[in-house]
Amino acid sequence: MLLIESILADAAAIATLRRDIHAHPELCFEEQRTSELIARALSEWGIPVQRGLGTTGVVGIVKHGTSKRAVGLRADIDALPMAERNRFAHASRHPGKMHACGHDGHIAMLLAAAKHLSRQRNFDGTVYLIFQPAEEGGGGARAMIKDGLFDKFPMEAIFGAHNWPGMAVGQFAVKAGPCFASSNEFKITVRGKGAHGAMPHLGLDPVPVACQMVQALQTIITRNKRPIDAGLISVTMIHAGEATNVMPESCELQGTVRTFTLEVLDLIETRMQEVAEHTCAAFGASCEFEFARNYPPTINHVAETAFFQRVAAEVVGAGNVHDFEPTMGAEDFSYFLLEKPGCYFLIGNGDGSHRSGGHGMGPCMLHNPSYDFNDELIPLGATMWVRLAEAWLAEPRTCP
Repeated sequence: MLLIESILADAAAIATLRRDIHAHPELCFEEQRTSELIARALSEWGIPVQRGLGTTGVVGIVKHGTSKRAVGLRADIDALPMAERNRFAHASRHPGKMHACGHDGHIAMLLAAAKHLSRQRNFDGTVYLIFQPAEEGGGGARAMIKDGLFDKFPMEAIFGAHNWPGMAVGQFAVKAGPCFASSNEFKITVRGKGAHGAMPHLGLDPVPVACQMVQALQTIITRNKRPIDAGLISVTMIHAGEATNVMPESCELQGTVRTFTLEVLDLIETRMQEVAEHTCAAFGASCEFEFARNYPPTINHVAETAFFQRVAAEVVGAGNVHDFEPTMGAEDFSYFLLEKPGCYFLIGNGDGSHRSGGHGMGPCMLHNPSYDFNDELIPLGATMWVRLAEAWLAEPRTCP
């Protein structure tokens, strides 16, 4: 690996900062302390800062030379609403909040890159350092865009990264096209007629109607969409009743839908409503259908993905840059990619053996209460950010 020496020299100090962030997690749109820490560090390094985009977002601006060209580098900054099981010194000090997805490490890698870029400035143009709030369900990327991110900071392309447990440290993975799915939620309320559980003929039981509906929804996946198109319907919650001898008046189904294309999403939403309404009608019941589209699919642009692969190969060797198998997980970097060319890539977080004593007994996986970011990634991730920015601004581009 061709790591930058000055970043290596600063790695321990940045890791200390990362652990401080880990110990003080903040949820989406509440990242006041985290934003203040980021802005203070950037300012100390002579980097102009704009705060407040997307409520708690921070943008650092590193300029050099006379070129008007610019590129954006993004890190997410929020934590998850879950309890941490780790007991090491930097474990969460706020019950019910935890950096269980490594956003503390994403901040650290981009800050380490920022410090080097501010000192060396081996480029001609502008690097925008985007610290985005509320990735975990809040749509912070969309909020930053609405607040004028791309108008105030015009950039040619944007890049984002996420650590990936189970992939070895020193390796990257990426894929052109769809790589993360859209995230959507639904709620179906089946309305029947309550009655005594011993006299069901006097009512209209919504529970068997809901059970029929759960099975019927899966035919949308197996019989309505093309088999080669990815799509997922998961009913994850069923709520009905208050007593064992009372037939309830209603039964509520909730769950998630995931797809890689908006066309498949349109099909699934339409057919789900039809199946729900017609199933209820067949039993003499009625229903209320709600469908919320959250994050769109994350679709990497072809040219920017190829560019990343080339630069990453120069840093870690072509054999350590792998094809990423798409996941049905979701990522709000997708909003940025709808507006700008770009690429979202993964950096290996290892197998969990990096965790210090006192970690929980669970695996070191994302959204797991025993997770912790691997500080060994900081110099590698920062080097990758620096080389990406330098290479992008150095490569001739034809304006559209």
